[in-house]
Amino acid sequence: MSPNFGEKGAGSIKADEWRLLATIYLPIALVLLWAERVGNNAAHFRQLLEHSMALFQAATIVSRYTSSKSRAAAYRDFIKHWLGNLQDLYPHTKTPRTRTNPHYVMHIYHFLLLFGPAISWWAFPVERLIGQLGKINSNDHLGGRSLSLHS
Repeated sequence: MSPNFGEKGAGSIKADEWRLLATIYLPIALVLLWAERVGNNAAHFRQLLEHSMALFQAATIVSRYTSSKSRAAAYRDFIKHWLGNLQDLYPHTKTPRTRTNPHYVMHIYHFLLLFGPAISWWAFPVERLIGQLGKINSNDHLGGRSLSLHS
C-alpha cells in the first residue's frame, strides 16, 4: 500500500489495496473511532460500526484461501445484513433503488459454491500486471525504435 494513501499524488487505490483496507486497516480504525463513543450519537455510531463490520467480515471470508458451503453461507448472511441496513443508515443510497454492485455482490455467494475460493478466480494479479505495464516508457515503440524500410 502506498505510504501517501489518500493524498492527491498517490494515485487510485487498486483492488488488492481495497482488500487490505477492508480486512485490516478500516476495521481497526473504526473500532477505535466508533466503539466507545458516548453521548447523543453513540447508538448511531454503534449501528454504523456493526453495519461496517458485516461488510468487512464478508470481505474477510472472500479473501480466505479455502472455501466451503458454510463459509459461502456466512458470506451471504453478512452481505444480506449489510445490504439490508444500507439504505436506512445511508439514505442517499435510496435513489436509484437498484444498483449494479449490490446485485453483483450477491452472486459472489454462487461463485464461491461453483468455483471455490475467490483467490483462484479474482483479478488482482492481472490488475497489478496491467498497472506495471502501464508504467513502462516505450515512447510508442514496442521493442525499441522502429526501423524504416525507406532509409
